Amino acid sequence: MSGLPDFTALALQLETRAVNGVADPRGAIMTAVERIDERVGGSKAWLGPGLRLVVLPEYVLTGFPMREGFAEWRAGVALDPDGPEYRELAGVAVRHGVFLCVNAYERDEHFPELYFQASVIFSPGGEAVLRYRRLHSMFTPTPYDVWERYLEIYGIDGVLPVARTEIGNLAVVASEEILMPELARALALRGAEVFCHPTSEASSPVLTPKAIARRARAVENLAYVVSANSGGLAGIAIPGDSTNGGSEVIDAQGRVLAQAGAGESLVAAAELDVAALRRLRRRPGMGNLLSRVKTGLWAEEYARHDVEHPDGLSAGPRDRAWFRARQAETITRLYGQS
Repeated sequence: MSGLPDFTALALQLETRAVNGVADPRGAIMTAVERIDERVGGSKAWLGPGLRLVVLPEYVLTGFPMREGFAEWRAGVALDPDGPEYRELAGVAVRHGVFLCVNAYERDEHFPELYFQASVIFSPGGEAVLRYRRLHSMFTPTPYDVWERYLEIYGIDGVLPVARTEIGNLAVVASEEILMPELARALALRGAEVFCHPTSEASSPVLTPKAIARRARAVENLAYVVSANSGGLAGIAIPGDSTNGGSEVIDAQGRVLAQAGAGESLVAAAELDVAALRRLRRRPGMGNLLSRVKTGLWAEEYARHDVEHPDGLSAGPRDRAWFRARQAETITRLYGQS
């Protein structure tokens, strides 16, 4: 694929308008989709036809559950994979000729009592070329919580998907998962060249843990990172600027190619040269860290350690207290009783 084109990638920083307590959350979600359509169109007009990839912030359609229980959030907010909200988002990708990465809570017919936090990439043709369900979450169910059944249905390729597209190989690392080096490394070994990173996080003029991790994931995997943060949070008691600003595009050397300030913004946009990245990955040297990974060693070592167990939700949903208790039990296994 030596003819792979350069293209512009945008981490589109948008305000999140929470639907907690809203009388018609489905209507509010559709209003959010309309705003996304408008902002993507305006960004394409401003940045030009070279814009091919747009990454949206984490849970940009809804915000996140507060006091809502599993059943309430699933019924009122979680999307169906073939539902009207996703169809409208696919239409956004088609109308503006972009790959569109969106993060949302969604249902799954195979797990009727649960919901997952998903990231979906729609192609310019309107196809969902990637669906990734977040694997690390403090209070939201993950595939690992129903591991045996999930693998039976979707297989490991459905757990760790990489979309091979005409602009390069795309994958998603969601929110705090940027702090988990194993996930990005596994996706890179599967061919990922561009990590889409929908997030909603505190930004700062100094490097935060997530900002440091983005640079590390780029360097250690020889990959681009396109990280879209919220441009403010409205509709709940948390101060609105707690998750505002710092969306960025990072190259394979950990250099920031573009970074946004506060508020809704298209400033975090930069040209990606995936053909050059592929040449870099094929060049022997100390810096080619991906080619130097000792997978056999680490697979054996990881298997020795008893950390978080799979299938914790195989019998159905639990309340938030259960998630906290699970983590406490894991810490005890790691370090013993305090």
